[in-house]
Amino acid sequence: MAQNKLFIGNLSFRATEEELNEVFGQYGELEEVKIILDRETGRSRGFAFVTFVDEASAQDALKLDGTAVSGRDIRVSIATERPQRPAGDRGMRNDRGNRGNRF
Repeated sequence: MAQNKLFIGNLSFRATEEELNEVFGQYGELEEVKIILDRETGRSRGFAFVTFVDEASAQDALKLDGTAVSGRDIRVSIATERPQRPAGDRGMRNDRGNRGNRF
């Protein structure tokens, strides 16, 4: 994964993408700022991704780890690939792990 994308954790539910733009934009040109929202409620899930145009700016912005944003100390790290889940095997199971009879 690219080294210019940061994971921002422990984010206040009140934080906005504009606010993150201001804070992280001080470290270089931003390509994208994305607060991750819950699909069902539309509310923030408490984390975001910030992508810089270049890796050097992203490395510099790691200094923001532990900085207060919207009243919470954020966690900043280089984003990593999310492990892939197995594609199949999503059927309903009972408590013993058996699929049971599904007609």
